[in-house]
Amino acid sequence: MKYNKVLTIAGSDSGGGAGIQADIKAISAMGCFASSAITAITAQNTLGVDAVHPVPLDILAAQIDAVLSDIGTDAIKIGMLHSVEVVSLVADKIEQYGITNVVLDPVMVSTSGHKLIEDNAIETMKNRLIPLARVITPNIPEAEILSDRTITGQDQFPQIVTLLSHNTTSVLLKAGHLNGDTLTDYFHNAEDGSITPLPSKRVDTRNTHGTGCTLSSALAAALARGESLTEAAISAKRYIEQAIITGAKYDIGHGHGPVNHFFALNS
Repeated sequence: MKYNKVLTIAGSDSGGGAGIQADIKAISAMGCFASSAITAITAQNTLGVDAVHPVPLDILAAQIDAVLSDIGTDAIKIGMLHSVEVVSLVADKIEQYGITNVVLDPVMVSTSGHKLIEDNAIETMKNRLIPLARVITPNIPEAEILSDRTITGQDQFPQIVTLLSHNTTSVLLKAGHLNGDTLTDYFHNAEDGSITPLPSKRVDTRNTHGTGCTLSSALAAALARGESLTEAAISAKRYIEQAIITGAKYDIGHGHGPVNHFFALNS
């Protein structure tokens, strides 16, 4: 027997709610084997980030090589990449190993509105990494940066996802930053041209830390399992919706707690 495998390349969250830790939980909950390459070590909890220590480039490269030269992977999920050098290295490794199932969560802006990536790294991401991704999963602030457009409502989503795809990369645009009782993400499948709305009810909860990491990891896992692009987007949306709903009743920390990654086991 063989596992369906997902490699996550992202930062480590000591609080366990986001980053590599959330990725591994989501990938495992989706029935896949998770491996990892850590880009940065953070000291953080539900209240925020206290410190960040970037992993040296040679160690990051060695992690990716160690996994892909031996274990291999059926998909890669990419999270926080803070510098031009890190973005370029990850792009080089994807090209070197010929990985095509790549889900990129373009982490650029924190919940509090702070940029988490250098400006020149954003340009490198646009020019080098996004074209190598099969799917990108921006939230509204990230989509605004990538498209150079201001997004004020859901009616713009079909236009924005089409614009961001450049006819090659599929786009799952997340609606969480909008107001309203119903939030509708939009998925543009660049491989067949379809646009699929993915609605869900807003959940009254402060436990939303790591939702973006979790969604993109679930999407990568669904692709690793062999689902089609649109099927994978729907599966990932269903997973994060249930993780948020069932996680709302838990109390962890004094700030924004995590979602319930293993709701199928403990909800």
